[in-house]
Amino acid sequence: MRLRRISEAALACAAAAVLAACAPGPGGGTPSPGATSPSATSPASGSQAPSTAPATNDATPPPTTMGPEDLGPNPSSSYPEAVPTPGAGNAELSIQVKATADAAPQNFTLVCRDGSPAPESKHPTAEAACAALKKNPALLERPVTTGKLCTQQYGGPQTATVTGAVDGKAVESSYSLTDGCQISAWNAVKDILGSAGGAS
Repeated sequence: MRLRRISEAALACAAAAVLAACAPGPGGGTPSPGATSPSATSPASGSQAPSTAPATNDATPPPTTMGPEDLGPNPSSSYPEAVPTPGAGNAELSIQVKATADAAPQNFTLVCRDGSPAPESKHPTAEAACAALKKNPALLERPVTTGKLCTQQYGGPQTATVTGAVDGKAVESSYSLTDGCQISAWNAVKDILGSAGGAS
């Protein structure tokens, strides 16, 4: 009789264990914490389980579109040869040209009104000079040539100075023919310098 009771108790315990293993867990259909699953077993020693996390890349991807700031400064601002803005054509200038350092200077007076020479002008090419100043009132503003490569050519000992005002703005410029940059600047204003100031 005692053996029978022990057997019934053992069967009851075994049945309770089976029911606990098969009963659904709190997640619905998930085995209870005591149950084991083949997928929950640890991988073999020396191997790692494949990671399903996406690979991360710390590098910032390049932009797919370009904005105005990506184009740099306005290209038109870097062209000194841009079309000049015409002015009123008013000027009062004193021009002095010297053939050599020891030569007597030639002095001209250029007075322009609305792009045409005034009667008080004493200038050999006044018509062309006033037209040039009306077309480009900044013509006598010397560009900065510091650091610019200039051809090492000599155009002659001539020098010239121009002082006065163009459209109410004071100007004071000097010219020579000592290298390619100076020769280019001289030729740009040769009508203002007069016939004696032309450089070949």
